[in-house]
Amino acid sequence: MKIYVQCHSGRKAEERPVRFRLAEHEYIVEEVLDQWYDPDHIFFKVLADDGNLYILRHETSTPDGEWELVSFRESRGQR
Repeated sequence: MKIYVQCHSGRKAEERPVRFRLAEHEYIVEEVLDQWYDPDHIFFKVLADDGNLYILRHETSTPDGEWELVSFRESRGQR
């Protein structure tokens, strides 16, 4: 599922996601829990302000690569 992601840019562009939009709802990234790479993508496992976990994938093989939601897990101890 394609999503819109706003990132914090440090020394590198689009260094880490800070918020993302799914459908009509916007989520704030409270914490980046993990990050990993493959040849064409960077993945971020994030905890959002709704207490749930999301895995976001950013295509890095092209300029202005797209973002996608690849996984969602509802937190058992949801706020």
